[in-house]
Amino acid sequence: MPQESGADHEQLLRWVERVAAFCVEEWGLAPITGRILGWLMICDPADQSAGDIADAIGASRASLTSNMRLLMAIGLVRRQSRPGERTTYYRIEDDAWQKVVRRKLAALGVFDEIAEEGLKLTGGEGPRSRRIHEAQESMAWLARVATEGPGGRS
Repeated sequence: MPQESGADHEQLLRWVERVAAFCVEEWGLAPITGRILGWLMICDPADQSAGDIADAIGASRASLTSNMRLLMAIGLVRRQSRPGERTTYYRIEDDAWQKVVRRKLAALGVFDEIAEEGLKLTGGEGPRSRRIHEAQESMAWLARVATEGPGGRS
């Protein structure tokens, strides 16, 4: 793995920490999971062994292993090997962020179904229904923005 100078490495790690904080705050992931994602986005080379990743982000191998399993299970990270080597390497999937966005958009559709059920349960009138309808409209707006863009056009 190419070595950065101490200052460069510190800047990379600060950026990785920002990614980790985002993942914690926005997605409820463990900080180490966010650090792994951050590191795999910015590292050079893109393929990293578990030892490389653990050393870079200051994590234990045991913690790293369980988090790598999670990231592979949700399709954000893939494992690969090289012919003639016993070491396993990891890299972020090329379409990792598209997968994240697609999952979020799919969740908006699921929420719409849940909201419709809630509106039926509350009779579609009154304060309870208004609260549900407001949430439903907000989710529908977000889905439109995501698919059509802020100006309403794709």
